[in-house]
Amino acid sequence: MRFRRSLLALVCWTSLAGGLTASAQAATPADLALINRLTFGISTSEVERFDAMGRDAWLAHQLHPDLHGDLPPAVQAEIDALPISQKSLAEIVFDSQAEIKEKNQIADPALKKAAQKAIQDRLNDLDRQAQMRSLLRDIYSKDQLNAQMTWFWTNYFNIFAQKRDIRQMTGAYEDEAIRPHALGHFRDLLEATLRHPAMLRYLDNDQNANGHINENYAREIMELHSLGVGSGYTQKDVQELARILTGVGVSTNPSPPNLPPALRDAYVRQGLFEFNPARHDFGDKVFLGYNIRGSGFAEVEAVVDLLSRNPATARHVSQRLALYFLADAPSPDLVDHMSRTFLATDGDMAQVLKVLIESDAFRRSLGHKYKDPVHFVVSALRAAYDKRVIVNTAPAQNWINRMGEGLYGHDTPDGYPLEASAWNSSGQIALSFEIARQIGGGPNGLFRPAPPPPPPPSPFTIPPVTPSGGAGQATAATSSQTAPAAPPPPPPQPADLPGFPVLANRLYFLTLEPLLLPETRAALDQAVSQQDWNAIYLSSPDFRFR
Repeated sequence: MRFRRSLLALVCWTSLAGGLTASAQAATPADLALINRLTFGISTSEVERFDAMGRDAWLAHQLHPDLHGDLPPAVQAEIDALPISQKSLAEIVFDSQAEIKEKNQIADPALKKAAQKAIQDRLNDLDRQAQMRSLLRDIYSKDQLNAQMTWFWTNYFNIFAQKRDIRQMTGAYEDEAIRPHALGHFRDLLEATLRHPAMLRYLDNDQNANGHINENYAREIMELHSLGVGSGYTQKDVQELARILTGVGVSTNPSPPNLPPALRDAYVRQGLFEFNPARHDFGDKVFLGYNIRGSGFAEVEAVVDLLSRNPATARHVSQRLALYFLADAPSPDLVDHMSRTFLATDGDMAQVLKVLIESDAFRRSLGHKYKDPVHFVVSALRAAYDKRVIVNTAPAQNWINRMGEGLYGHDTPDGYPLEASAWNSSGQIALSFEIARQIGGGPNGLFRPAPPPPPPPSPFTIPPVTPSGGAGQATAATSSQTAPAAPPPPPPQPADLPGFPVLANRLYFLTLEPLLLPETRAALDQAVSQQDWNAIYLSSPDFRFR
């Protein structure tokens, strides 16, 4: 009790000395509940932005972000210094291929084993960078709803980093296929994932060719990505879609294939994505009752149109969104309303979400959605270090991994479950108490720069790729170029914090405390130190729900 009174006296003194913040004066319980649900967690900065803009303008910004200038400069500098932010996916993959080629030329077994370990270490580091960039955006971005939707879609269109060479592709997958389309039209998102090498590698469509059919992606794109289970498609539809998707794959060869003249105009190349007409089944197909004339990549575009504008897809996507943002058993009437909006707006996700947010069911659900591990850890870090920029997300990645929801870590295509029952077992809750104590007890290395990545491969000569971006023959460059120089070092970073976060701050006492359960306030009154108080608060039911 003495600890709490001393904190309250300090808060009152600083309020009188500096004036109450506008956010502390203006934020209402309904405002805070809305912020907590649509963002990765309440923070002082977010409440101040909300109050400065007003509810309507803040919500409009969240639904229609511009994705530029959404990060504090120090955070943007960290992201810009990452190698995955400085190189295209093609450059990253070509670097890896050069390393593998050099390794294969080593005769000494011990040296060859060391070279193989170095390659694996670099792949792991590329995946670590992707996780770091994702978490920094989740913690500090002003476009919080877009950050949440990026996580939702990355899970919805799940890939597994540890399969094949996907570790080097996770960053580009989130940054190119998901994030730019997270609040846009569903059709654009569906095609962006279909064209991305990470998805094509993960679901093996790069191995799908005429005469060697692989149905993996065809099945999952209907079952998980669009129509949903029980929507009426048949095994014959899976087979026909697999035929349509033949030739849709990945090329890590800078030069285009040597195609017969009759097929050259049908070739499509964009970065590492390739539609190779020599691998395509040009026979006519019947898919979902529609006749699809054999015409090359135009067949794929037609199928994306059909799937993205199907009523079953509208319902499946709406159901998943309501499950993510609302409750484990969302109202059928609300899902119907969202589905109708999806179809009427050609899958405009901002409009679909607006229907959800403005519903009575959404308002009634506020404060009752259990946080999954990603939301729990990120919201704790937003509360703890809103005004201080984390320079090493490895501890956060470790906490999320331990709780079973590691980024790009789910091996099956269905993604992590969205239901509370997957995360609120007694074992999970006990682990969350331990992690709450770690976060509340100190910085745990969050402000100590991570070790530098493995050195880049030795210089080598590669021909650059000139992607066509559409139909037409890709052109191979006639000159060669050397690998780019090592990226500049990241900006200087502060030393590790000596202390611990102060969650019992002005925002808490003037805004959040009146909303807590009596049991939570009573438990906090018994805290014997700031670290103890932090752990109790982060473990409380008030914090664990959004």
